[in-house]
Amino acid sequence: MVERLPDDCFALPPGVDWTPVDDALALLRTALRPVAGEEIVPLTREAAGRILARPVTALRDNPPAANSAVDGYAFAHASLSGAGDLTLREGRAAAGHPFPGTLDPGEALRILTGADLPAGADTVVLQEDVTLAGGRIRFPPPRKPGANSRPRGEDARAGDQVFPKGRRLTPADLARGVAAGVAEVSLHKPLRVAVLSTGDELIQPGSTGHGIFDANRPMLLALTERLGFRAIDLGVARDREDAVRQAFDRAAAEADALITTGGASTGDEDHVSRLLTREGHVTTWRIAVKPGRPLALGQWRGVPVFGLPGNPVAAFVCALIFVRPALGLLAGEGWVEPEAFQIPAGFEKSKKPGRREFLRARIRDGRAEIFHSEGSGLVGGLSWAEGLVDLPEPGLTVRPGDLVRYLPFSGFGL
Repeated sequence: MVERLPDDCFALPPGVDWTPVDDALALLRTALRPVAGEEIVPLTREAAGRILARPVTALRDNPPAANSAVDGYAFAHASLSGAGDLTLREGRAAAGHPFPGTLDPGEALRILTGADLPAGADTVVLQEDVTLAGGRIRFPPPRKPGANSRPRGEDARAGDQVFPKGRRLTPADLARGVAAGVAEVSLHKPLRVAVLSTGDELIQPGSTGHGIFDANRPMLLALTERLGFRAIDLGVARDREDAVRQAFDRAAAEADALITTGGASTGDEDHVSRLLTREGHVTTWRIAVKPGRPLALGQWRGVPVFGLPGNPVAAFVCALIFVRPALGLLAGEGWVEPEAFQIPAGFEKSKKPGRREFLRARIRDGRAEIFHSEGSGLVGGLSWAEGLVDLPEPGLTVRPGDLVRYLPFSGFGL
């Protein structure tokens, strides 16, 4: 069963008009909570990329016993007096085949990498450092206690927390969890995100009719899946209230969140905002951001709706800056801050005060360069870019060599 958010979760405080980006992000962070359910899943490759609903605790020590890190000879360090000169015990220890006896003081045993240290031994000497003669081994000093051995529980102790809840499991996490004896984990069910385009002007790729190709929907569906969520394609809703309502009802039945593009303003054919206002809940956040500004946030039958601008560049930027961390919260991952670096600018720009600007950018020769035009209709700039340059609200002039804040797309999970 899908969890529901309060109807007024997106309401703005009284008197708020233009909302700075940081304030909008703080409001989203406060308003949202996890809605994805939980399920128990084996800790196999199918768990990779999924989000932990509960912490993971080691069920046994890793390694479960002290063992050798090299091929060599095991002995008790206390047996040494200056240079090593020890009696070689008959037998050996190998991985999966521990030595059954106990070493007496002054004895050494042949041991292979990964084998448990025999009882009575705590140190290993590398085989290349040893001379064998007459049933004895000899090696030069000095040797540190515990040399060339891995202590029991070095990586994890039984009862230790190895992962916190909200972590998105990586392939390396699978190895660590399994090594600590974990066989299954409690994961959030994948967040289901529906994507809807609206507008009579939209046509599908390959069509020869007059109109605008629907670039937003494939972009946002792919972005949703790259972020580890389950994308649901709602297609295009034409500029009819009944078509929009039908798509909304399907989203309420099948999804945990809905992303729309277009139809969220106040025009005659803006049925998204009109329908949400009359039968659902909607707040239009006028955000001081470029590209973007209006962001319609609402609910339909308890499912949060993120109404993005129809322009693909603005839709992409707003999806990264606002929707990506919001979806992470809904999914149980928590609020994920994008990676940011201070990079010397490879460009010059004068910026007016009043709006925070995100410029399509990439790094070349250690400097951030920006796309040749800030036109929000130039979709090619999105594929040209590898990240965004984040310029603050106040006016400023950027000159080559000045440090600017750079957000790589990889830091968003792309």
